[in-house]
Amino acid sequence: MVNQTLVRDERSFLEGPKHWFRELLFTFRVQYHFIKGFRRMHFLGPCVTVFGSARFEEGNPYYKQARAIGATLAKMGFTVMTGGGPGIMEAANRGAYETGGYSVGCNIILPEEQEANPYLNKWIDIPYFFIRKFMLMKYSYAFVVLPGGMGTLDELFEALTLIQNHIIQHFPVILFGTSYHRDLYEHIQLMAREDSIDPEDMNLLFLTDSVPEMEEHLNRYAIERFGLKKRPHKKHWLFGG
Repeated sequence: MVNQTLVRDERSFLEGPKHWFRELLFTFRVQYHFIKGFRRMHFLGPCVTVFGSARFEEGNPYYKQARAIGATLAKMGFTVMTGGGPGIMEAANRGAYETGGYSVGCNIILPEEQEANPYLNKWIDIPYFFIRKFMLMKYSYAFVVLPGGMGTLDELFEALTLIQNHIIQHFPVILFGTSYHRDLYEHIQLMAREDSIDPEDMNLLFLTDSVPEMEEHLNRYAIERFGLKKRPHKKHWLFGG
């Protein structure tokens, strides 16, 4: 019931102007959830966020790839962050968790009660998509995009837009799955040829099927570029554990 109320709350806000007091209350609720997220996620260490579909179950080749990716990221010293749900998200968290790495999730609260997956050292339940997406971007030094649907594409292009416009730094964005992403990658190349984006924007993406190639790319364009070092994960009396 609470989850349905939160969804109706966001839907109502997006339907157009409301009474000024209702909109003020909504901004207070948003502020509360931002602060809650900052407290929960403050001491994560360098993260890589893995995006992908919630629909692929264990046994699916994409699930297996995501699990291997999560394990590799953890061995590299990254905290593995996902949207906290099932499918690709679970697989990436699972790979990190079972390797002894640190695994976190930003779980979206939905009417159908999406539960956080069981392979998380830390997670937060977030009622609004835009806050969740902000958290997934804020703490990451790279983004790995596996096969997914509309939400995955939204997250991919959000990251690319923020990098393109220098809102965040030039963090690596890795499209994992050449067959699945081939048409998308070709369309982005078409955008460059038609001058709707700069040709240099193609350098924002790295397309691969290889976990070792991903690791090499992240070593060069994340760890070495930004001087990243693994930090211990500890609780803090003010910012939460």
